[in-house]
Amino acid sequence: MTEDPITVNEETPLEDLVRLMERKGIKRLPVMSGNVMTGIVTRSNLLQAVASMAHEIPDPTADDDHIRDRIIRAVNATDWRPIGFEVTVRKGVVHLHGLITTDEARQATIVAAQNTSGVKEVHDHLCFVDTYSGFYVESPKDMEAAS
Repeated sequence: MTEDPITVNEETPLEDLVRLMERKGIKRLPVMSGNVMTGIVTRSNLLQAVASMAHEIPDPTADDDHIRDRIIRAVNATDWRPIGFEVTVRKGVVHLHGLITTDEARQATIVAAQNTSGVKEVHDHLCFVDTYSGFYVESPKDMEAAS
């Protein structure tokens, strides 16, 4: 152990902790309350704090137009994209329209929309079309709403 360690108290601001660790080239700082050690702050703790703060910062490009463009770009880059694919977004609520030929395409389109930053809710209006018979089925939610 170091005879005269560099320490901080429980009220030391995060900014000061980082500056002290950088300046002194140390990886851990004992946290003191008077003469009693109450904990240790490590570089890993600092990274976790920064990462958690980053999740709290809203995405400035998560407005409706950006959300729509990201979903369209992501889905149109695939080979399972719906035919005549259209997306409308209002206050983060997404509506998906188009024709699909498999249930997997429906699920993949919904997941792509749900995984887009800023999306609060996804409404599926994708219609299934059998390419052989031409049989057409509206989305389950649209059929439910119609009855």
